[in-house]
Amino acid sequence: MTSDLITISPEVLCGTPVFKGTRVPIQSLFDHLESGVSLDEFLEDFPSVSREQAGKVVALAQNLLSASLNQTPQKPAA
Repeated sequence: MTSDLITISPEVLCGTPVFKGTRVPIQSLFDHLESGVSLDEFLEDFPSVSREQAGKVVALAQNLLSASLNQTPQKPAA
């Protein structure tokens, strides 16, 4: 799978989602942010990732989380 932001391919890190055009796992961004590392520091550590890519991935995650939280749970069929 390839999108404008993320690539998932068995040939790249065994299918781990990475920033398109890089070998940098998407998870590494969230791991860095969770541990208190700034976006600027992350970008210094991974210069192949652009600020635009990182920002769009964070926005995508926020949108997916918001959509997930706003879904009304379905009642199980009786």
